[in-house]
Amino acid sequence: MIVPTPDDDFEAGPDDLVERLASLDDVSAERRAAALRGGLDDYELDDDDLLVLAALSEEGEGVTYLPALPVIAIVGRPNVGKSALVNRILGRREAVVEDTPGVTRDRVSYRSEWGGKHFTLVDTGGWEPDAKGLDASVAAQAEVAIDLCDAVIFVVDAMVGATATDEQVVRLLRRTKKPVYLVANKVDDARQESETAPLWSLGLGEPHPVSALHGRGVADLLDLVVGKLPQESAVAKQEVGGPRRVAIIGRPNVGKSSLLNKTVGEERAVVSDVSGTTRDPIDEQVELGGKVWRFVDTAGIRRRVHLSQGADFYASLRTAAALEKAEVAVVVLDVSQPLSEQDVRIIDLVLESGRALVLAFNKWDLLDDDRRRYLEREIEQDLAHVDWAPRVNISAKTGRHLEKLVPALETALESWDKRIPTGKFNAFLAELVAAHPHPLRGGKQPRILFGTQASTRPPTFVLFTTGFLDPGYRRYIQRRLRELYGFEGTPIVLNMRIRERRTHR
Repeated sequence: MIVPTPDDDFEAGPDDLVERLASLDDVSAERRAAALRGGLDDYELDDDDLLVLAALSEEGEGVTYLPALPVIAIVGRPNVGKSALVNRILGRREAVVEDTPGVTRDRVSYRSEWGGKHFTLVDTGGWEPDAKGLDASVAAQAEVAIDLCDAVIFVVDAMVGATATDEQVVRLLRRTKKPVYLVANKVDDARQESETAPLWSLGLGEPHPVSALHGRGVADLLDLVVGKLPQESAVAKQEVGGPRRVAIIGRPNVGKSSLLNKTVGEERAVVSDVSGTTRDPIDEQVELGGKVWRFVDTAGIRRRVHLSQGADFYASLRTAAALEKAEVAVVVLDVSQPLSEQDVRIIDLVLESGRALVLAFNKWDLLDDDRRRYLEREIEQDLAHVDWAPRVNISAKTGRHLEKLVPALETALESWDKRIPTGKFNAFLAELVAAHPHPLRGGKQPRILFGTQASTRPPTFVLFTTGFLDPGYRRYIQRRLRELYGFEGTPIVLNMRIRERRTHR
């Protein structure tokens, strides 16, 4: 088992932060925050900064919903230069994400930008042949990509021409009502453009010659594709109202389908001792604890998505899509087996997605005293980074303690929706820094100029600073936020914006 090894946390001694904040009235806190906000005018601010700050005047206590970005899927068989094209597009916005801590690039979906328009780029890379051959695997992933995007970029190797695999994907693409852009890659100069002529026979319209490796033609392609994207995704819209959406996820054969069946009260999902029997997410409205929920039972996530074969990769994509559409994830863990690297990776997937989190320890009725001792040690070592997540000990097969799932879900979602007023947040930061200043680094001490909660779902805070805050100090701020305001069951995002004082001439 691989144990997560986080950086050393900032260690701070006891303080009277709770008492000092309790003695500060709301009017004084708001007045102090307004003064700090005014002080930012002396610093260089960009357009994004101004948007964040402009929202303060409209700030309410309700939930903030961010518009769903349009989605572009890049599909194609292996070795056509798909990854090179993805990297070429993402490479144009690397500077944008530099000041966002915790951003991971090892994912299927990426946020990108072109011409001032933001969108989500989905790479369906990592195809491997399954028992039925490469064609079936490629077609299955193309089907998922088409279902979950607003536009498709279909990449073909112009130097090889259309293959049988390409033609199988084309049959799917012809049936979709979504815009499809045929891209002929590896056209490195004008002399090779004639190689794209045979691709007209695919019936997808004009082939667009590009060289992803050298960048030739990519700007024109993005102008065309991005220019026709909708302002908001038609497939990934932020749903408001209705039953809260719960994704049941976990590695194969931990009892996800049994949990769904027990909550529904019928055999809605196939249950088998053979791992991987669930391929597609199954949506089901369930009444539990006097409330209606929408449960999604997802296919088990394999060890590594990009090495999963055929239907397993297809299932992994579906699982990721279900998680994106959910509000809270219940990660099912089999307590009869040691916690694995897979379990930790799946939990980290939830954290990356920004969804609320509940840990369901299944098969609790099979636990003996020896295994219980080992399990507590495993939780302490491997799950320390999510010690804020509600834990529920259940038996999906017998229904034992299933009623405890509802309070855990409600707590996590309430935290996910929580907002701290700007005045209180800045008072919290001021008192925190006064009691435990950031350590000196190279003779300098970064200052926090101003802070605000930019959004909820998950709670996302922005700190305007004069320098980089150490990861340990950022974790310390997050830890104290949890101690004072709860946030049980939700990740907390803490972004920095390092700004320099204006130079007056």
